[in-house]
Amino acid sequence: MQLLDTLSRPLRDLRISVTDRCNFRCVYCMPKEIFGPDYQYLRRDQILTFEEIERLVRVFVAHGVRKIRLTGGEPLVRRDLHLLVSMLSTIPDLDLTLTTNGALLAKQARALKDAGLKRVTVSLDSLDNKIFKTMNDVDFAVENVLDGMDAAAIVGLGPIKVNMVVKRGLNESSILPMARFFREKGYILRFIEYMDVGHSNGWRMNDVLPAAEIIKMIHAEMPLQPLDPSYRGEVAERWRYKDGSGEIGVVASVTQAFCSTCNRARLSAEGKLYTCLFAIKGHDFRDLMRGGATDDEISQEIARVWGKRGDRYSELRSENTLSLPKVEMSHIGG
Repeated sequence: MQLLDTLSRPLRDLRISVTDRCNFRCVYCMPKEIFGPDYQYLRRDQILTFEEIERLVRVFVAHGVRKIRLTGGEPLVRRDLHLLVSMLSTIPDLDLTLTTNGALLAKQARALKDAGLKRVTVSLDSLDNKIFKTMNDVDFAVENVLDGMDAAAIVGLGPIKVNMVVKRGLNESSILPMARFFREKGYILRFIEYMDVGHSNGWRMNDVLPAAEIIKMIHAEMPLQPLDPSYRGEVAERWRYKDGSGEIGVVASVTQAFCSTCNRARLSAEGKLYTCLFAIKGHDFRDLMRGGATDDEISQEIARVWGKRGDRYSELRSENTLSLPKVEMSHIGG
């Protein structure tokens, strides 16, 4: 049964965080001053098992979900993730993808592909090692991420998509080098405006480089023309190079809100369902399952939660909304 929220938006896309842990400490996501050695992560018994995730996915699919994206934290730090991929890949008519920082991708690409993963998106914020290491804050080299992408491409986890979060004053000098490099590689590069997710990254509007400026910058050197969305609810605005050499995308959730077509829900590692990236609270499905709820009861709760959804944070963003309590991006997968 297709679900619609209060703004008539369907539920199509479910992002599942399989862990709240990460091997990077990106300054816009999990800064060291917050996520240091003493930070208390979820215990193993608190996170959903693979069997619980599979069960929930099957119920969500019955409500119209057609795309599952595995996220984190960093999903590849979850042990034996390929086993979950194998379980989910048996569900018919499901687009199964994964977003990763790429650090462990070279080692796991073949197992993930063999398990049934369709494709991957890799986060990379600069080709300049000094800038990239400043941003990931764990002294991890660009070359290792690129090796992971290439390994994924070789085994058929494509087309490879690359996400670059752009923060003014930090990595805007990397925009053109990234565009040139991935145009040549044939990977799809997407630029993401720096967002006010959670409260740990010290977000300021002045740090946002608008997507329109990014497009203007690239267009001046490599002429672009707009493309139609691939589907209703696509968050990236797509552009193709006029010479036919590929495409890029921009995600402008700050300057060009797309709340009106948002069809995403997010499931945290401990089984809480969030109906917006900027949500204040989640809805607990772990305790529901572990308390003995039937699939019908879980289905009814999903319908109840989505049916009451009226989220449109990015359209309402103001000085007043910035101080609202929000879940951290690292907890629900961005």
